[in-house]
Amino acid sequence: MFDYSRQRDRQMFGHFVHQVVTDRPVVALTLDDGPTRRFTAPLLDILDKADVTATFFLTGREVTAFPEGAQAVVDAGHEVGNHSWNHRRMVAMPPWEVRRQLRKTDAAIRTLGYEGTLHFRPPYGRKLVVLPWVLAQHDRTTIMWSVEPETDLAFDAPPQDLAAHVIETTQAGDIILLHGIYSGNDSSRATLPLIIAGLRARGFDFVTVSELIALDAAR
Repeated sequence: MFDYSRQRDRQMFGHFVHQVVTDRPVVALTLDDGPTRRFTAPLLDILDKADVTATFFLTGREVTAFPEGAQAVVDAGHEVGNHSWNHRRMVAMPPWEVRRQLRKTDAAIRTLGYEGTLHFRPPYGRKLVVLPWVLAQHDRTTIMWSVEPETDLAFDAPPQDLAAHVIETTQAGDIILLHGIYSGNDSSRATLPLIIAGLRARGFDFVTVSELIALDAAR
């Protein structure tokens, strides 16, 4: 059952997306965790210089602790998703606590004036029965991913290796997972511009998760 909880391409209940089928050369770049005081601005600067709109999955506790950083993400036009309140593993969490985590984080994000759809990404990508069941009750989509260089290689792998892995393996409709919001994510921050440049050289454009889902729905 633990192995099943880690699966990114299946779920017991409700709707989930880890990639979409599309003929268009588009991918969604997603960034997990935060915001933080030190590293939100550098990530936003990289994305701004590259003219890329990403999807940030933020935790409610960090949004509340550093609302200026979260507001900067929203003001820059990026999509925002719910990544739980405090990034606890939610596999064995009781339903009432799952609902509380969702509700508190939604509320924190809405105080920023963000009006977009709040998709959900489970901490560590772990889900089993209760979490998907609660999400299904609330018609919430679980957003997973199809490309995760930090796990396939390592969080501290050389930026060039992380970029090469993403550039070589990414296909149309993929959802790419990266971090970069903490002090231990130096390689992830350094690889971000390399990934963007490399995928653009292959002819890919970047869209938000909601835009990617809309392409799938339109087929």
